[in-house]
Amino acid sequence: MEHIPLCATVRPWQGWGVLPWFQNDAFPLYLAPMAGVTDVVFRQICKELGADVMVTEFVSAEGIMVADDRTRKYTEFTDEQRPVGVQLFGADGVRMGEAARKVVDWKCPDFIDINFGCPVNKVVSKNGGSSLLRDCPVLESVAAGVAKACEGVVPVTAKIRIGWDQDSVNAVEVCKILEGAGMQAISIHGRTRSQGYGGEANWEVIDACARAVSVPVVGNGDIASGEDLAKRKRETAVSGVMIGRAAMQNPWVFRQAKHFLATGEQLPPVPLEERWDLVVRHCRMAAESSRYGAERHAIMAMRARLMAYCKGFPGAKELRQKLCKVESVAQVEDIAEQSLVAAASSPQNV
Repeated sequence: MEHIPLCATVRPWQGWGVLPWFQNDAFPLYLAPMAGVTDVVFRQICKELGADVMVTEFVSAEGIMVADDRTRKYTEFTDEQRPVGVQLFGADGVRMGEAARKVVDWKCPDFIDINFGCPVNKVVSKNGGSSLLRDCPVLESVAAGVAKACEGVVPVTAKIRIGWDQDSVNAVEVCKILEGAGMQAISIHGRTRSQGYGGEANWEVIDACARAVSVPVVGNGDIASGEDLAKRKRETAVSGVMIGRAAMQNPWVFRQAKHFLATGEQLPPVPLEERWDLVVRHCRMAAESSRYGAERHAIMAMRARLMAYCKGFPGAKELRQKLCKVESVAQVEDIAEQSLVAAASSPQNV
C-alpha cells in the first residue's frame, strides 16, 4: 500500500488512536537521530536494511524561522523514507510551533519530534535539548506550544534522556508532563545528560516510564544486536526501540535484529565484499547529494563515517590511516579493492 503522510490525508491528524507505525502490535525499529550522521543518504541506506521509522538530525527552530538555507537542508528526506519526522530544538514554545508549521508546509513530514535530550554544550547553552529536563515548566510550554501549532495537521512526539544527572533522574515525571502536553509518543535515551554516551543505559527507568504513560514509549540505548532487541521487548513495556551508534558501524543491525526477533536465529556475518560495496555506495551517494557540494567536501565529511564502517575489517588500523586522508570516491574504491585482494590472499583464505 502506498504510504500517504498524515498531513496529506483527507482526514487530518486529530489525536485519534495510536500512531500508524505502532498499530496491529507492530514493534517499530527507529533509526536514532544523530547530528552529522543520519543525513538523508544514511537514512536511505538504513531504510533499505530494515529501519522502520526515521527522524532527521535535529534542526534549530530559530534557523527555520529565519529561513536559513543551510538549516533547511537538514529537513530533507525522500518519500521512500516514510514514516519520517523532522526533529526541532529550542526553548520558546510559540516560536517552536511556528517553525514546526513552516516545516510541515515545506515537507509534510509524518510527525514533528522535539529534542529534549541532546547533551552537547552548544545546544544546552541555548537552553535547548537536555537542559530543559531541569526546567519542567519550560519543557511543558515548549511541548504544548508545538502540539497546539500542529493540532489537526501532524502528530508531535518528543525525545528525552532519563535526567540531567544521576541525582535528578526525573524521566517518569517528564513523560507524564509530555503526555499531558499532547505528545503522541516519547523516545527515551536511558542515560543522563552528564553521562553523555558513557556507562550503561538504564532500561529500568525506561521501563518505568513506559508503564507510567499511555502513549507509546520507544527505548534507546545499547541496542546492538537481535538479542539486545529481544531482551528489551521481552523484559520491558516499550512499544519499540531506537538504534543509534550501533548502526553507524553496522547498518545491517536492523535486518539482523528483525530476523532474530522473528526466528530466534542469527543471520550469518555480512561478507567483507558486501560491506565494502555499501561503503563505496554510501560515498557515491554522498558525493551526488546536494548537501555537501563538491565531491571533495562530501568525501572529507565522510571520513569519520568511514572510520566507523571499517571497525572489525581485516587490517583495520592501516585502513583507518588511509581513510582519514581520502578526498575522492576513486580513492575509496581503490582502498576497497586493495582490502579485498589482501583479504582473499591471506593465509586463512588460502
